[in-house]
Amino acid sequence: MSTVTIRLLLPSCRRANLNFRDRTEILLKPNYINYSIKSAPNARRFCSFKKLQKITASSSTSTSTSTSPATSTDTTPVRPGDVFFKETFPLKRTHAVEGKMFVRLQKGTDEKNWQLSVGCNIPGKWILHWGVSFVGDNGSEWDQPPKKMRPPGSVSIKDYAIETPLKKLAEGDVFDQVKIDFDTRSDIAAINFVLKEEETGAWYQHRGRDFKVPLVDYLQHDDNVIGTKSTFGLWPGALGQLSKMILKADTSQSGIQDSSSESSELKQENKHLEGFYEELPIVKEIIIENTVSVSVRKCPETAKTLLNLETDLTGDVVVHWGVCRDDSKNWEIPAEPYPPETIVFKNKALRTLLQPKQGGKGCSRLFTLDEEFAGFLFVLKLNENTWLKCMENDFYIPLTSSSCLPAESVQEMLIPGKAEEATQEVSQTAYTAGIIKEIRNLVSDFSSDISRKTKSKEAQKSILLEIEKLAAEAYSIFRTTAPTFFEEAAVELEESKPPAKISSGTGTGFEILCQGFNWESHKSGRWYMELKEKATELSSLGFSVIWLPPPTESVSPEGYMPRDLYNLSSRYGNIDELKDVVNKFHDVGMKILGDVVLNHRCAHYQNQNGVWNIFGGRLNWDDRAVVADDPHFQGRGNKSSGDNFHAAPNIDHSQDFVRKDIKEWLCWLRNEIGYDGWRLDFVRGFWGGYVKDYMEATEPYFAVGEYWDSLSYTYGEMDNNQDAHRQRIIDWINAASGTAGAFDVTTKGILHSALDRCEYWRLSDEKGKPPGVVGWWPSRAVTFIENHDTGSTQGHWRFPGGREMQGYAYILTHPGTPSVFYDHIFSHYRQEIEALLSVRKRNKIHCRSRVEIVKAERDVYAAIIDEKVAMKLGPGHYEPPSGSQNWSFVTEGRDYKVWEAA
Repeated sequence: MSTVTIRLLLPSCRRANLNFRDRTEILLKPNYINYSIKSAPNARRFCSFKKLQKITASSSTSTSTSTSPATSTDTTPVRPGDVFFKETFPLKRTHAVEGKMFVRLQKGTDEKNWQLSVGCNIPGKWILHWGVSFVGDNGSEWDQPPKKMRPPGSVSIKDYAIETPLKKLAEGDVFDQVKIDFDTRSDIAAINFVLKEEETGAWYQHRGRDFKVPLVDYLQHDDNVIGTKSTFGLWPGALGQLSKMILKADTSQSGIQDSSSESSELKQENKHLEGFYEELPIVKEIIIENTVSVSVRKCPETAKTLLNLETDLTGDVVVHWGVCRDDSKNWEIPAEPYPPETIVFKNKALRTLLQPKQGGKGCSRLFTLDEEFAGFLFVLKLNENTWLKCMENDFYIPLTSSSCLPAESVQEMLIPGKAEEATQEVSQTAYTAGIIKEIRNLVSDFSSDISRKTKSKEAQKSILLEIEKLAAEAYSIFRTTAPTFFEEAAVELEESKPPAKISSGTGTGFEILCQGFNWESHKSGRWYMELKEKATELSSLGFSVIWLPPPTESVSPEGYMPRDLYNLSSRYGNIDELKDVVNKFHDVGMKILGDVVLNHRCAHYQNQNGVWNIFGGRLNWDDRAVVADDPHFQGRGNKSSGDNFHAAPNIDHSQDFVRKDIKEWLCWLRNEIGYDGWRLDFVRGFWGGYVKDYMEATEPYFAVGEYWDSLSYTYGEMDNNQDAHRQRIIDWINAASGTAGAFDVTTKGILHSALDRCEYWRLSDEKGKPPGVVGWWPSRAVTFIENHDTGSTQGHWRFPGGREMQGYAYILTHPGTPSVFYDHIFSHYRQEIEALLSVRKRNKIHCRSRVEIVKAERDVYAAIIDEKVAMKLGPGHYEPPSGSQNWSFVTEGRDYKVWEAA
């Protein structure tokens, strides 16, 4: 059976800050497959592999049923020492699955009640990511619809979107679909949506924009509307054909900053709905995975080399092959005899048709070769246009046992589980060499250019940036389902201890973070002064770091839509008050994190098209500072290196002048205000390598990024395995070279389900480790249960009510750097939080502390940390083991309990 993995087909549309990268496997019947076209000329490029040692244990190999004289040794028994090479290689190719999506608007029970339906007929887990626009709204932002409008199974995404799964409404339905009922008497002007494939997070939208179904007449002429006033045709392009609409040229978009005078004249009475039904082509690109296995042995009777090749591919599979005499790997044709159904191709290679196995599960062939040859070269041919190679290179198989690995490593290869790891290592050798060579060439160029002084400083910086990008690409290439970090393995070889050196990614390792504001803090107008009065109190509770709100002048009062970066008069106070509160916290021994928004910036002026993308103030950038692929703000920069935030112009960090200005601004904040570190907003919007650049320039004491996207859910229920989610966070930390940590969104989400549904088994992964980022890279995980977005008055993703202290019992006793929300400190939870803070400080629990999970069952979770603290969550029973170590009870609350080693 062929395994098929869906791959992202279109660029990510980010309305909900979602981006899934997990590659979920789906089983499809082989006859569904129509292989993608890809030419593979007989190039002299090779995939080299580490050669296996002689296997001294008894082995077996598959044999062909061919009756060819050239393969007369097919029935030769395999004797000890015969097999000296055996390897399985992955085969991958792409396939485009074509289908349709439909959009239908129709009248419901009467003129006042209507229904919008969206469906798709391609198999998969489809999600409608949607929201509404209200009459009088400016710009292109969404709002959440009224609750009565949301179909069953819908999930809220922050405060502006809903996700609703598509499903078959009746047996035999071709389309998965969702139906949205609405009342025309409401003040909803339009329904906006994009379609998402949940298994991969691939987004399908209309020419890079959201689909819009207008419910009022004045929106009928918007370019991205779908309905009776739109016509459809082809949309060519390498990224696939979705929606395929013939549209007018894009009109300028002013985003949330547009204050058109026409908005005040919009009238709800303009609603005149007409039903419609449209079908749109949609393409989903998938990756088909198979394998080919090769074993080589010596025939004792004939001294010939016997190579057995088999694959799980079906149909007419041809091996295009030859041999070589030395390491130069020059193709040549061996002397006859050849296997049956072999032809000579242009006197350069041979082509042999593989023979189907019994039962039809793949095919194989045995090749008999003379001793004189050093290697066997091949590619697989499925048809005239489809060739399967090894990472774009020809397969190379060694034919001499003298070039095999030393015998001492043989047992490792025979241990279950090791063979797969070795296969991955072998199959990546050539590609690794290519990446390393490319980086070394860049370094050599850089070095020689410096010595000759023939290039400008800007050119040298460009080469360095390219090297960093290649390094980030290498991280991505060699990431598998296992985490791509190395800290845990290293730590296991030494005593558990905090870092001796302060790092911006970890601080000292003993930090306890306090978020010093909520979503409403700006309303007082003097928040800095109010917080100053609590400095001594927060320090005495045990907090070592406080996170302050965004300091800059902002379009939004909360500070997350900055405009003039050097203007520090905000709704929280002025620059003098900010300096005052920073000095006060320094006086009581606490460090201060500034909340900086680097992804986007609101403009001061409109361009000639009326689009807000010209900036004022000290950093008076023009539209070159805006990414080119944000459809709302017509930037002239390069394409975004991350996900776009559609509410304001997304800054192009690839521009030298932008990075220079940001580094100067951050250094100014460090020196002028006294910030010790950073909380980085919406880091999904730009490459982590730029963060590394900013961190190295400012040398913060501590830094943490907000990499927030959705966990994996199936019809509203959280999936058991969230490794793909935490891997995305790990990837970002890696891209930043560990110079900043990240909020452990994975742990928060898993705690939600575990505590709310009494599923405490979720708190242990398959290896018995914590299931969040804290289980893979604890020193870079900033754990939390609530913040200004998820809780407070926004409540985008509120922690299960009444279970907050279970959450704190977890993060304050476990490794990682815990963050406590301001609202919880100054509430009825204060005494319990204070007790847990005391336990952490007294036992010197730090970001790399060891966790031994001793119980993870339906109704109870229990763990021992650093052999000093024991804790349990849930209504189930647990007591720490009695024995050489005595335990004393410390504190408890609703469904949690903590002990200390005596």
